[in-house]
Amino acid sequence: MSSQVEHTDVGAYALGLLEEVDRRAFEAHLQGCASCQAEMREMSGTASILTALGAERPGEDEPSTAPAPVIDMMRRKRQADRRSRRAVLAIGTAAAAGALVAGVGVGTVLNDDGPAPKTPPAPPIAGEQFKGTNPSTGASGLVALVDKGWGTQVNLELRGIKGPLRCHLEAVSKEGERSVVAGWRVPDKGYGVPGQPKPLVMQGGTGLTRPEISRFEVRLDDGGTLLTIPL
Repeated sequence: MSSQVEHTDVGAYALGLLEEVDRRAFEAHLQGCASCQAEMREMSGTASILTALGAERPGEDEPSTAPAPVIDMMRRKRQADRRSRRAVLAIGTAAAAGALVAGVGVGTVLNDDGPAPKTPPAPPIAGEQFKGTNPSTGASGLVALVDKGWGTQVNLELRGIKGPLRCHLEAVSKEGERSVVAGWRVPDKGYGVPGQPKPLVMQGGTGLTRPEISRFEVRLDDGGTLLTIPL
């Protein structure tokens, strides 16, 4: 116990089994430890019985006269307690090391330069759906329409376009009336293309009702049509 005071040395102290350095350290510890003081009071009866059997608490320089079986028992208990504490410490250290290794492993996997994981498919967009493709531009997409009291809510999913571009979606009525539904900018990487598989998904609206609309057109702001989606 020279390196630190142990609560489990109460019994050894009561029987005079501690070495001089340990005994002094425990006495200093005992003055401020309520649990050890309580255990000492509980053991006072045991110490008295051992004294009556011929076990006397030795002085500072005298060896213990407690019966040999008791001394052996107390020493084994102290050794077992210390082994138990060392085992708990070892387990805790191993667990911490395992967590650290696991963390390093996760970091390595997350920063691996290997193939990127497959992008999960985008969830379906709500509404009555209509699709269109344009082989000449490579663009494809769909609109999903939801009737509203003010007109039609339009959900757009667009693929196969590269930037930089500025585009907008127009609803075209059966009478030729045009209504801009939404506008956006296409970055250099584009949408729904190799290297950038996610599509453009956005929402807009038009005052035209569903029966009035004949088609939707994805148009460039500077002129030209990328995609037409007929209804």
